[in-house]
Amino acid sequence: MTATPRAIELVQAAAQAADSKQGEDIVALDVSGPLPLTDAFVLVTGRNERNVQAIAGEVEERMLEAGARTLRREGRAEGRWILLDFGDVVVHVFHEEERLFYSLERLWKDCPVIPIELTAPADPATDRA
Repeated sequence: MTATPRAIELVQAAAQAADSKQGEDIVALDVSGPLPLTDAFVLVTGRNERNVQAIAGEVEERMLEAGARTLRREGRAEGRWILLDFGDVVVHVFHEEERLFYSLERLWKDCPVIPIELTAPADPATDRA
């Protein structure tokens, strides 16, 4: 089984949102085989608690714009590991230390990686009229 086109679309939206708030090491995994409840995980690292919270907030906003609502949210107050469940996609926003400690990539190493396409931000120097 593979992730649905809708899940892949939501992965892209979540990745773009995380990238816009300086999320680092963004990885998407197709977990539809071993997990019948969701199609994909998006993993992203924030530099500090405030950055982790900002990334999570932007992901929620963009996913809502894409038509996905948050079914479950955990860890927002602490800002160390925020889990956002959108049904087809679960987004994990980690503080760097938690990302290394829990190492979800290692846990799900047999799952295929979903390619992420990030658009480069516009360069104001070259964007003159």
